[in-house]
Amino acid sequence: MSNAIYDVPFPQNEPIKGYLQGSPEKKALKAAVKKMAAEKIEIPMVIGGQDVRTGDFADCVMPHDHKHVLGRYHKGGAKEVKAAVKAAKKAKKDWSATPFEHRAAILLKAAELLAGRHRMTLNAATMLGQSKNAFQAEIDAACELIDFWRFNPCYAQQVMSEQPESAPGMWNQLEQRPLDGFVFAVTPFNFTSIAGNLPTAPALMGNTVVWKPASSSVFSAHYIMEILKEAGMPDGVINLVPGSGGAIGNPVMASSDLAGVHFTGSTAVFQGMWKQIGDNIHNYGCYPRIVGETGGKDFVFAHPSADVEPLVTALVRGAFEYQGQKCSAASRAYIPSNLWKDVKKGLLEQIATIAMGDVTDFRTFMGAVIDKHAYDSIKGFIDRAKKARGQAKIIAGGGCDDKKGYFIEPTVIEAKDPHFETMVEEIFGPVLTIYVYEEKDLLKTLRLCDTSSAYALTGAIFAQDRAAIVRMKDALEGTAGNFYINDKPTGAVVGQQPFGGSRASGTNDKAGSYLNLVRWTSPRTVKETFDPPRVYPYPYMSAR
Repeated sequence: MSNAIYDVPFPQNEPIKGYLQGSPEKKALKAAVKKMAAEKIEIPMVIGGQDVRTGDFADCVMPHDHKHVLGRYHKGGAKEVKAAVKAAKKAKKDWSATPFEHRAAILLKAAELLAGRHRMTLNAATMLGQSKNAFQAEIDAACELIDFWRFNPCYAQQVMSEQPESAPGMWNQLEQRPLDGFVFAVTPFNFTSIAGNLPTAPALMGNTVVWKPASSSVFSAHYIMEILKEAGMPDGVINLVPGSGGAIGNPVMASSDLAGVHFTGSTAVFQGMWKQIGDNIHNYGCYPRIVGETGGKDFVFAHPSADVEPLVTALVRGAFEYQGQKCSAASRAYIPSNLWKDVKKGLLEQIATIAMGDVTDFRTFMGAVIDKHAYDSIKGFIDRAKKARGQAKIIAGGGCDDKKGYFIEPTVIEAKDPHFETMVEEIFGPVLTIYVYEEKDLLKTLRLCDTSSAYALTGAIFAQDRAAIVRMKDALEGTAGNFYINDKPTGAVVGQQPFGGSRASGTNDKAGSYLNLVRWTSPRTVKETFDPPRVYPYPYMSAR
């Protein structure tokens, strides 16, 4: 045992590599992409540190070339969930007793491994399996996940350093214990960094985890597990169990040992899980912590004083980077009539230059949407908009083709009705809907923006008038957990903009901050009295 009080190294955000022509990182990433695209790997579950194979396979494919199989993974069910819960329970005692500095060191080592020799592998896996271009993969699979693994130990130390006051003659202490059971981490396809953070944040605080990745991102999840294993994560602390939502989720929810859910995904699925927990509440050994980040209908709201050029660029980047498959993506915009002519012109000019196709071509800006289900859903919105005469019209894009890959053109819809479905419903694809409002109706339109969507994840305002910025910021206070002024509503950075929203967008527990980590602890107050009383009477009892 060490007799020292440690300080976690102060974190800094991982620099983004440029992948410029002739750069060593571009050469290395292209080589990794080529090598991994030529392979076809088999991906087992990992339960208690052991590879588990069921023989019930599903394919990992390239969304931009969906006949190209990268590998196949073994799907789990109730039997494997039971084994994973058992493994998590078995590992819990030793892991929770592991000194914090050693739990932190594992994540810090994982960050260094990812920043170095594993960087190109995870970036390439994200490009191939999730159809992200090189830049989007770099800022996600490399930089953001490295940041999570470096910043979370620092935030955890901050949480544990918070101590109560002590009166004379006593010492009050506050301990941060893990939860009473295991944590169920359910991760999405769209961010490899989230897939790496959701299981490791609770683990850092001493919890053990059953992890179900999205079926469409098992390929990159496999490589995350490889990094964590090399970093020294003990067997059973994180158990990887891919499979269908019901096959994994239902037996997990039925387990009396469920202590928490760490979720990112759709609002409907999260609400269904919450209901299941409520229905089963009498069966649990504790009240499970429920932390979720779900959908968004994120907006850009322009004031008549807005600068058009940066506004247009924010709309294009915010709506169409990673094919609009970000919960923070700009999906609706409110543009004043005095700016609309110039905004429309700028949008059409920029969109016309967007390169869409195979993400292994580094000139590509947009790849394919993730799978057939997403393609059909997004195409349905576009098809209905084409038929909505008088309510909406498509002014850019609208083309869809799934013969080789699940490709949907960057699409802009001008809605005459501010309650048209693409203005209020989450689409999760490269579709931006714009409502043009009269300048005199600014306050009315601000109220419309606030009330016409169930979500409150991200939003942005554009204005040059400082008084207008103050009014708009106040009027839209409840609309977004992450709010941007003269910037696109995407691109939150760990340590700079803790991420999360409220209303139908989730519990707003702010991934990338201490606020998320405290949800994975069960505090215990300890009071030690140095010279306790030796008789029971109090001084007041001596008076008659």
